[in-house]
Amino acid sequence: MKPDGVERGLIGEIIGRLESKQLRVVAGELRTLDAPTAKLHYAEHDGKPFFENLVAFITRGPVLLVVFEGPADTWKVVRNLMGATNPKEAAPGTIRGDLAIEMAENLIHGSDSLGSAQREIGIFFPHLG
Repeated sequence: MKPDGVERGLIGEIIGRLESKQLRVVAGELRTLDAPTAKLHYAEHDGKPFFENLVAFITRGPVLLVVFEGPADTWKVVRNLMGATNPKEAAPGTIRGDLAIEMAENLIHGSDSLGSAQREIGIFFPHLG
């Protein structure tokens, strides 16, 4: 969960939506990311015009880092529950569709593939690898 979700007090709401979909939390930590970790996490965006703003946003306050476990392709389930990256295009019933308005503050990040999930878990929870 990104800083805006934590700041707005949406931890319970968002975790509840994911747990209601039969996903289980296997690791979680409230942490404020430092810039080097944020840059590593968002490395695929390095060099893009929004990269520095993205790093500044994700490091501005605590984030809730969570690993969910579920059936095969759990990452797809999470992505569907999250909704479109741009909340203005996210369907009602999704986390972003119901709870977010601005692209720059869209509450939640979710891995976009199994490979990304494995890489991100390695960054934030290396003991799970």
